[in-house]
Amino acid sequence: MKKIILILAVLALAWLGYRQFQPQTSLPAKVKAITKVVVAKAALVAIRDEVEAIGTNRAYDSVSITPKVTDRITALNFDDGDLVKKGDLLVQLQNAEQLAKVKVTKVKVQDHIRELNRIRTLVTSQTVAELERDRLQTLIDTTRAEQEQAEAALRDRHITAPFAGRLGLRQVSVGSLVTPGTEITTLDDISRIKLDFSVPERFIQDLQPGKVVEARAVAFPEQVFKGLVTSIDSRVNPTTRAVIVRAEVANPKLQLLPGMLMKVKLIKQSRDAVLLPESAIIPIQKQHFVYFVNAENKVERRRVSIGLRTRGWVEITDGVALGEQIIIRGLLKVRPGDEVKVEFAEQFSFKDDADTESRV
Repeated sequence: MKKIILILAVLALAWLGYRQFQPQTSLPAKVKAITKVVVAKAALVAIRDEVEAIGTNRAYDSVSITPKVTDRITALNFDDGDLVKKGDLLVQLQNAEQLAKVKVTKVKVQDHIRELNRIRTLVTSQTVAELERDRLQTLIDTTRAEQEQAEAALRDRHITAPFAGRLGLRQVSVGSLVTPGTEITTLDDISRIKLDFSVPERFIQDLQPGKVVEARAVAFPEQVFKGLVTSIDSRVNPTTRAVIVRAEVANPKLQLLPGMLMKVKLIKQSRDAVLLPESAIIPIQKQHFVYFVNAENKVERRRVSIGLRTRGWVEITDGVALGEQIIIRGLLKVRPGDEVKVEFAEQFSFKDDADTESRV
């Protein structure tokens, strides 16, 4: 047994000696692959400072159609939702008595005029006293006043549209007895819409008539309705610390209705600025950095100052020159000094991305 162990040990030593004197073949050094990164060229982009809010539509003019007198309805000349013009007859109330009064007063006026004409020559010849002529003139004036009163009562039985617009639902029927205050229907002028929305008080210094607003309705998500600020409320709500802003929006197709909820963007100002995707920014504590590719296709790091931030985008106020290639994808694969292969980002604009996000 000892002989076997001894033989195995000799063989092992012989094998090690053989390996020691064999020529060593070295493996080729591993070549580091060039990393691909996606870059975007720094360029000026039109951006906007916006305030987002929720607003409510109101008709430009709105009124409830009610009678001034008590009487029965003899005719209704409209249907629900009709478009009417100013002065169109909507409701006819019973008016036989008023028509008769107007006729009576007209007859009286004509009779007094004829009598006055007959005595004029007599007054000239002093056959009739001037007092009689004055009495007849007074009767004529009084009767004409009664005629105007009767015609006004007659007009009160004709209910017309005070302005052009769209009628609401009819609340009465022919034969109904209506009194002052009875709502017959509503009338709204929606050719233009008043859009009221709340803005936090910290933005008051940026508010003034003439500012542009863009609004979207849930019913028309693909359409943007543009308007202008017309007035700002004189008081700040002490509970919400917000002020009501009113804008006027054109509504030529009558799509917008009073009471609709609107998503509003108030454009405080527009300007050109360098804008980069958020993915390009490297935050380190309170500082911000970007990686860019120099003329030798090597990565460099630079500190930048940022301004306005919006969905997916950051404004660069300092630290980036126009035309520089900023890395926006592949940041975790590279370090300053690394050589990289550049691929350019798709040419999506800030405006297109913003519109896409707002639709989502």
